[in-house]
Amino acid sequence: MQGQLKKMCGHLGSPILYDLPLNNEKIALNPFIGNPIKLVNTGNIRCIHCAKPIKKTYNQGYCYPCFISLAECDLCIVKPHTCHYAVGTCREPSWGEAFCFQPHIVYLANSSGIKVGITRASQIPTRWIDQGATQALAIFKTRSRYIAGLVEVALAQHISDKTNWQQMLKKIADPIDLPSHRDQLITVCADELTAITQRFGETAIEALSMAETVDLHFPVSHYPHKIKSLCLIKTPDISGTLLGIKGQYLLLDSGVLNIRKYAGYEIIFSA
Repeated sequence: MQGQLKKMCGHLGSPILYDLPLNNEKIALNPFIGNPIKLVNTGNIRCIHCAKPIKKTYNQGYCYPCFISLAECDLCIVKPHTCHYAVGTCREPSWGEAFCFQPHIVYLANSSGIKVGITRASQIPTRWIDQGATQALAIFKTRSRYIAGLVEVALAQHISDKTNWQQMLKKIADPIDLPSHRDQLITVCADELTAITQRFGETAIEALSMAETVDLHFPVSHYPHKIKSLCLIKTPDISGTLLGIKGQYLLLDSGVLNIRKYAGYEIIFSA
């Protein structure tokens, strides 16, 4: 099958069920685990937003004009606490109102160890799957992305807000008592959380004290001992036995390939 790549779609199951989107078609990948597959980069690239032919991508699939003009490519998307909507400089106010001014979840996850993160409420559990988390726990629901970002910054003073992707791809992370960590964080961050509530109102943050830890199981038959990152630009023809899928990575016996990195690239997939 030939078409333009987009990030893989993961669906909650035991194990996670993965599809590889190519244009308007989706390839179910789980049945290929344990078998040889091949991905060939044709050299054709199109922006995932405007579909303009381009020579290279920015921010995982965009052309340069879209990268510098779209609100979804602004720095505040990855650092929500830097949101500048209130000062009137949002690139696309209507997009920001639809995307950012909706319920967001602050969560704890275990991919390569404990971390804090945020995502839109509608993106649970997709966000956890994309990060390769084997455990996740929603701890707060906030009224907006900006407020979630402020909560994340407060919690990130005490735990990481990043995933070690190499460690995530080497093994299943050791189990962590996420509710216990949640309770400790709420205690040590009480002053910061109170300040946010006083600033934005009592309904700005809702503690999800009854939420339960979600366990996620990925379709991996073997984890690699060493991580060798594969590149569709340097090596347009990549093949190997599919050992598993985790996060947005294909684990091959020849190395690991980050599919999301090549959004917009046209490939030929065969198995």
